[in-house]
Amino acid sequence: MLTETSRAFRFLIRDRDSRFTAAFDAVFAAESIEVLCTPIRAPRANACAERWVGTARRELLDRTLVLGSGHLQRLLTEYVDHYNGHRPHWSLKQRPPDPPPQSSTPTDLASVRRRTAVLGLINEYKQAA
Repeated sequence: MLTETSRAFRFLIRDRDSRFTAAFDAVFAAESIEVLCTPIRAPRANACAERWVGTARRELLDRTLVLGSGHLQRLLTEYVDHYNGHRPHWSLKQRPPDPPPQSSTPTDLASVRRRTAVLGLINEYKQAA
């Protein structure tokens, strides 16, 4: 049985690897989650998810010794907040997808504030108001 958070999901997208058996799909079907398989011989079908997983591995998991599932959950939760709220994205002209609200535009370049994120693994910088 999956946790209570599984109720928020309607679909699971997976590839056609032989590791995913009918029993794997049955667990999700029991929770009313529809399992969708990527098309055959289409490695770019799930490119957005593959890109995010690769970025999370390079920026977070390759630099961290994960001590358990609770630690991993906390790391990923904080990384998602950093990824969506602060990390610059090329496709968005170096802006994050969900930037924090800006009260005013500071002009003093000397008033830069540093904040550690993701359990101290990443530093975020912004101008102080």
